[in-house]
Amino acid sequence: MAKTAEVLKPRARVEKIGIGLEDGYRQEAAQELSAILAATYALTIKTQVYHWNVVGPLFKPIHELTEEHYNTLFAAIDIIAERIRALGHLAPVNFDKTASFAPKRGDTEHRAAVDMVEDLIADHEAAVRQMRETAEKADEAGDVVTADMLTDRLTFHEKALWMLRAIVAV
Repeated sequence: MAKTAEVLKPRARVEKIGIGLEDGYRQEAAQELSAILAATYALTIKTQVYHWNVVGPLFKPIHELTEEHYNTLFAAIDIIAERIRALGHLAPVNFDKTASFAPKRGDTEHRAAVDMVEDLIADHEAAVRQMRETAEKADEAGDVVTADMLTDRLTFHEKALWMLRAIVAV
């Protein structure tokens, strides 16, 4: 039993990772992906809050679209975290910062449906800009896996933007 406990005990060590990416790049990519992960968490929570609280004539399309979006965003969280791990770094583990994942108090309260959609549009646009910049760096570093993952994420966000804009088009 003692040997099993010793084997399972976490040890801090520096790993040599030889996947063809420079250590400095992997560190920078992990930091940027951690920021993307936090932003994705925040957008997931905000989207779900709006899903629960939308009212008015746009209720049904917004309610259904936001449910689809928060489910997709939630699945993306795991994909992003696992890419950080594959780059040889820990996914964010400081739970003191989880409060930053949630919308600020009052940000999502008592908003009209159109205001909710416009707020989600702004957050998706910010996500697109952040991911596009990180994907370009990944391409330059030859990190095709991160670039491909971010391309997939960008595809989702750009389609989400199209659908959100279509709901509130006049």
